[in-house]
Amino acid sequence: MSAVESGFVSSVAGVAPNGDASDGAGDGTGDGTGGGTGTPAPPRPSKTMGLSRMASGLVVPSAVVRARARARDSDPIMAWVGTTAVTLLAAFLRLWRLGNPHSLLFDETYYAKDAWSLIHLGYASNYVDGANTEILDGHTTGLFTHTPEMIVHPEVGKWLIGAGEAIFGMNSFGWRISSAIVGSLMVLVMIRLARRVTGSTMLGLVAGLLMCFDGLQLVMSRLALLDIYLAFFVLCAVSCQVADRDWGRARIARDIPPGHRLDPREWGPAMVWRPWLLASGVCWGLALGTKWSAIFPLAAMGLLTWAWGAGARRSFGVGTAWLKAAFLDALPAFGYVVLLPAVIYVASWTGWLMHSHVYELGLSSTQYGPYWGNYIKHDPHGFFPELWQSLRDLYHYHQDVFNFHDKFLNTSTHIYQSNPEGWLILNRPVGVDAVLSIPRGDQGCTATGGATCLRQILLLGTPVLWWFCSIAGIWAVYAWIARRDWRYGLVVVGVVTTWLPWMHFDTRPIFSYYAVTILPFLILGAVMLFGQMIGDGPPGSRRRQLGVIAAGVVVVLVMLNFAWFWPIYTDGLLTQSQWLQRIWFKRWI
Repeated sequence: MSAVESGFVSSVAGVAPNGDASDGAGDGTGDGTGGGTGTPAPPRPSKTMGLSRMASGLVVPSAVVRARARARDSDPIMAWVGTTAVTLLAAFLRLWRLGNPHSLLFDETYYAKDAWSLIHLGYASNYVDGANTEILDGHTTGLFTHTPEMIVHPEVGKWLIGAGEAIFGMNSFGWRISSAIVGSLMVLVMIRLARRVTGSTMLGLVAGLLMCFDGLQLVMSRLALLDIYLAFFVLCAVSCQVADRDWGRARIARDIPPGHRLDPREWGPAMVWRPWLLASGVCWGLALGTKWSAIFPLAAMGLLTWAWGAGARRSFGVGTAWLKAAFLDALPAFGYVVLLPAVIYVASWTGWLMHSHVYELGLSSTQYGPYWGNYIKHDPHGFFPELWQSLRDLYHYHQDVFNFHDKFLNTSTHIYQSNPEGWLILNRPVGVDAVLSIPRGDQGCTATGGATCLRQILLLGTPVLWWFCSIAGIWAVYAWIARRDWRYGLVVVGVVTTWLPWMHFDTRPIFSYYAVTILPFLILGAVMLFGQMIGDGPPGSRRRQLGVIAAGVVVVLVMLNFAWFWPIYTDGLLTQSQWLQRIWFKRWI
């Protein structure tokens, strides 16, 4: 390896040289810090140094070396040992007394029952009166009315909930186990994404710990609600697209000998087969099949894939890279992250399509919406007539679901609804269960002076984590603009597309726990800020020592804060005074 290549390999932990990052989607190979890996970074190149490299034709070889370096895994064994340990810790916390309380909490009354009917009937059925009591008493027969229920969310998440029920039964553990597994796997994927983006195993593990000790993610992992599945699939899809970015650059570098520069008139290789992008498309399809709100990050990340492709080709010397990337990168990406998810989304309704006749007969005369009459107005005809009839029915069904979200919800209210403007600072948590006025001596209550005890589960993020992440998000906006580093762009675009669209719906009952989908991007921004705090000086320097201490203090405070709120995350018994010590603001009541 040449001296130039060796220098750039050693700079993987440091600051990307000038040139690659200038397109706003730039390379930014390491963690943006030089820190976290334990490898000192070389001196930051000056503007003059950058220009001399460009003049001497060394910019493109540096891009080749960085692409190859990012494709290599320097410490896979230790990285996977650490990843496994943190993931198992997360799984323990999420599985601990998972079936407690044995009740249908919040919207579990809809999703757990929908899942049970999907598993047994293939479609969401209505239930007899008193079904909740029968289920909690252990009676699971004679519950269905066999008339279809008007469901307002797609079915992937409910099928996953149903998988747990099919294995463990129609009980609180059975309808929550899938959420606990998915919530634990989110920690694993978070570690791998942060490690890939930062180039630091340590920062990746810190990202996993932050997610492990977030109260909102914990409680969502212990409930049969849909948003934990949405957050998981979005995180997986984005992780696969980031992996595709590295894969694509390494693929281009593989065909370019060190020291060679592409002619600006060249296009670079066409990469039709992109396995990571295929995996991303599958995940996006499953995300859409869980909740429609996945459409916003999908669209933005698709555009980022185009931007990353253009940045890669330009860094290797290709001229008019945006135009050429539109054909060589954006066009294949459209198939992978638009057409494939659309197919998967429709396929996720297979149970509905196979039983559309039930909806035709059961809902055509009801008040569910203006479109139901269309279900019986079309006689099956043409190629695969029953399939086309079912697809038409599904289309009209979607019209009615959209009508429900667009009109009916705008006239509804809920005690726990909140304005999304304040979600990142925890303006209004959601109480999913509360048992009040437990007398002294009952269930171990030790209240004195005539006071009583209570139990509550509160969907509330760990305050120290969310407040620090909000600061990190502001830093990411500045760093993306000032440094034009693609990694900060990933944070900003991820937060914006999973948060700001909800501003349009702030007049309807929407809830702060929707922010669990925002959390991975906030955590990614937080660990990148940690990297900046640590800096890129020598490992023993005072700057790095102070940075490590400061970052460590934040992580320890997050863990202590999580432990303090543990009782209201897990239905713990508290006296009235102990509960009030954890309710820091009136809006948390």
